Order: sequence, then structure tokens, then C-alpha cells
Amino acid sequence: MQQRPVIGIPTQTLQSIDRIPEDLPASWVMNQRYFLACTSVGAIPWMVPLLENDPETLRGIYDHLDGIFIAGGVDVDPTSYGAERHELCGRTDLARDYVELMFARWALDDGKPVMGVCRGQQVINVAAGGTLVQDCGELFPGALKHDYFPGAGWARDYLAHDIRIAPGSRLHTAFGVEQAMVNSMHHQSVDRLGEGLVATAWATDGMVEALEGTREGQFLVGVQWHPEMLIDTHEGTRNLFVAFIEAANQFHDAKSLAYA
Repeated sequence: MQQRPVIGIPTQTLQSIDRIPEDLPASWVMNQRYFLACTSVGAIPWMVPLLENDPETLRGIYDHLDGIFIAGGVDVDPTSYGAERHELCGRTDLARDYVELMFARWALDDGKPVMGVCRGQQVINVAAGGTLVQDCGELFPGALKHDYFPGAGWARDYLAHDIRIAPGSRLHTAFGVEQAMVNSMHHQSVDRLGEGLVATAWATDGMVEALEGTREGQFLVGVQWHPEMLIDTHEGTRNLFVAFIEAANQFHDAKSLAYA
């Protein structure tokens, strides 16, 4: 039986989400769809707690992982990339920022596979020294509508707009086309790209819809949409998840050989 790689998925603080009763105890949560998507292509998902005051335990968790999946969620706090908070920046989760940025930076150093979606793409960019647009509707000139949020009546798998995909990219290899339709549930976006990253997909307004790492051999991919909602119906999306899990398997095998 092929090794099933262990994929770490950091959580989110329950209290950082809107409309949560104040009397609930402090809790860590995460959308099941991310775990189900990773499991469907052969991974063992590992829910990562936000132990921001215990870096030793976090490192112990990280060292057991074959790959990192960074999910969607609340806004990345502007202090994480040295910016002042704009009034249009939404709710944030500093504990989650701390853990995800730490894991992403460790993975950048180690060459461990990383996949990020929506907020996850933004975290990858910030971890590499990039910056974000705090509200693309107001602060990105000529922006399309990107905030097709479920709370406003849009289905999570609603295909909202086109993207253009860079030939030769990992995304292009997975999708097999240079144009695709994607869903869209975000109001922040990549601004200045971080070091060692390259944009590999764009919306028609020029917004970065995917980025990849330039380090030889490392799987490092972020997408601005939510592929976990499309994995059961779109072959290219499933191919992207499969490529991530295959890279995690290869990382596991190389690590095992190094310790043999």
C-alpha cells in the first residue's frame, strides 16, 4: 500500500468569526470540506491547533507533517505584513496568522509541499515577504466583483469569473488549459509578490488568482478561489490536489531515506 502522507491543516479561532455567541468557550474550528478534499485524494489530514505560545509543540507537529494545507478564512492582519489597518479590513485572527506564517516559513526553508486556497494564498505571499490589498473592491483599480459570499446568497461552487493560466505552470499542468472558470469568495488579494514567488493565473482585471514557488522541486501553490468545492466535479481541480499529495509522498520518502 502506498504511503498516505500526513497533511497539516491549521485551524481558526471560533471567536474570530462573526455572529458567535459570547458565552461559548474558546475553540479552534475549520471547515470540513478542506479535510474531505485532502482525504479524497489519499491524504491523512491533521488538524493543527493554534498554540501560538508554544512554538516547541508547534515545531513537533510540523516535523510530523509531509505537507501543509492553508485554508480560507478571516482576513490576514495587516500587522503581519507591516501595514496599517484600513477601515475596510475585516475580522482577523492573530493566533492563526502566527501559526500559519510560521508553518509556511518553515516549509519555504525545508522545501516541504504547501498548498493554499483563498486566505491561504495570501498567507503564502505574506510569509515570503509580500503584501496584500486590504479590500480589492475599493482599493484595486478596475476590480471585478470577487466577493460572491455564501451569506449573500451565492452557492460556494458558483463559477464567478474567468482566469488566465500561465503556460508551463503547475496549475496549467493540472488543468490542461489556459483559461478556466472559478468560484470566488474573497475581498482581499495579493498586492506585491513575495520573494521566490511568481504569479501563474490572473483574473481579467489583472488580480493575481494563483501563485507558485520558484524553488526547484518544491510544490508551492496558492490559488485565490476555493477548489475544495470543485474537486468532485472538475478534473483539473482534482489533478491539482493529486499533484499536491504526490509531492507530499515524495517529500516523505526523501525524508525517510535521509534518516535511514
